[in-house]
Amino acid sequence: MNSLLPLFPTSLMGSMPRSKEVLSALRKNRKGTIEPNDFNKLIEMETEKVIKLQEDFGIDIITSGEIGRDNYVSFVSDKIEGVRMMNMSELLDYIDDKKAFENILTTLDVPAVSIKNAICVGKLKYKGDIVADELRMMKKYTDKPVKVTLPGPYLLTRSMWVPNLSGEFYDSKEELGQDVIQILKEEIDNLINIGVDVIQFDEPVLTEVVFTDGNPRSFMCAALSERKDPKEELEFASSLIGQVMEHIDRTKTVAALHVCRGNWSKDESILLTGPYTPLLDLFTKVNPDLLTLEFSTPRAGELSSLLADTRIGEQTALGLGVVNPRTDEIETVDSILSRVEEGMNYLPKEKIWLNPDCGFATFSSSPVNVLENISDKIRSITEAAGLLRRKHE
Repeated sequence: MNSLLPLFPTSLMGSMPRSKEVLSALRKNRKGTIEPNDFNKLIEMETEKVIKLQEDFGIDIITSGEIGRDNYVSFVSDKIEGVRMMNMSELLDYIDDKKAFENILTTLDVPAVSIKNAICVGKLKYKGDIVADELRMMKKYTDKPVKVTLPGPYLLTRSMWVPNLSGEFYDSKEELGQDVIQILKEEIDNLINIGVDVIQFDEPVLTEVVFTDGNPRSFMCAALSERKDPKEELEFASSLIGQVMEHIDRTKTVAALHVCRGNWSKDESILLTGPYTPLLDLFTKVNPDLLTLEFSTPRAGELSSLLADTRIGEQTALGLGVVNPRTDEIETVDSILSRVEEGMNYLPKEKIWLNPDCGFATFSSSPVNVLENISDKIRSITEAAGLLRRKHE
C-alpha cells in the first residue's frame, strides 16, 4: 500500500455528473459533428473542475470523474479496435430471445435508447490508450495520488459478446476473453509507466451472477450474453480477473476491485440485493490489494457477512462504502464513524479506506444525484476521515 497515504484514505468511485455542455459535446462527438480538439479541450476543462472539487473537500486519492465517457463500459468502443457502440434498441435485431430481452429492458429504470454498449464486431486490438489520456490529464492538475477506473475483464467480455455479431470473429466468449486480457495487460503497463497510484477494475456483473437465480434481469450488459451455471460463470470470471490482477506490479500501484449491485436508478427496489458471501472465494482467488464495496445500502448485507471470513483481512484492504450515491439524504458524520468502528472489529485501522458505494453518474445521461447533494456527501466522508485520524493516529 502507498506509504504516503494517511490513515483512512478517501476517494470517489469514479463517475461524476456531466454538464449540459459536456452532454451536448458527447452527442456531437458520437456523430462526428464536433472538432476532436474542441471536444478534448472541453473535457479537460471540466475534468480540472472535478479535480479541484475533490481537492477542495480534502479527498486523498483523486479520480477523473470519467467526464469524457458515455458510460462506465461503453466508452471503450472508441478505444479498442474491433468494437462498436450500439444502443439497446439497435441490439434487439441480433438477440435470439427477443421477448426475454425486452422484459429486461422494461425492468431498467433507464430508456433503452439511452443505454449504449460496446459490442465486439471484429478482432480486438489495443490502440495504445483506454484511460491513459485521462491519467495524463489528472497528473497535469493535481500532485495528489491518483486513481484510474477501468471496466474489468469479465464485465468487458460479458458485455461485448453477442454471438450473432461477435461469433464471426471468436468461437466463444472464452476466446474473446483472452484478447480482452491481453489488451488490459498492455493498458496496465502503459498506466504504470505514466505513474498511477491505484488501478481500479469495476466488476458489477459479479452480483448479477449470484443474485438472480439464473435469470439475468438487472445488468443490461449481462443480459446480452448467454449464461452458464453460476458456479461455472464465477470460475470464468475468477480466471479473467485473476490474470489481470496478477499482471499488476503491486510495488508500483494498488490493485483494486470494485463490485456493486447496479447503479442507474434511485429506485432501490429494482436493484440487486444480497450479501457478498457467494463471492468470497472469488475475492480470495483474485487477490486484490483493495476491495471497494457497497456497504451504505442495506441491500449489501451486513459487514460481518464479509469480514468475519479471515481471508479478507489477511490480504486485502477494504474500500468501505459509507455514502449511498443514489439517495438525497446526506449521511451524517456520526453514521460514517459508527460504520468504520464496526469495520475495525474485523480489520486493522490501516486496512480501511472510505468511499461512496458507487459512482454518481454511471451513465452520462442519467446521473443518480445532483452536485449539491454530492458535495455534501463528500464533505461527510472527509470530515469523518479527519475525526478518525485524530482519534486513531
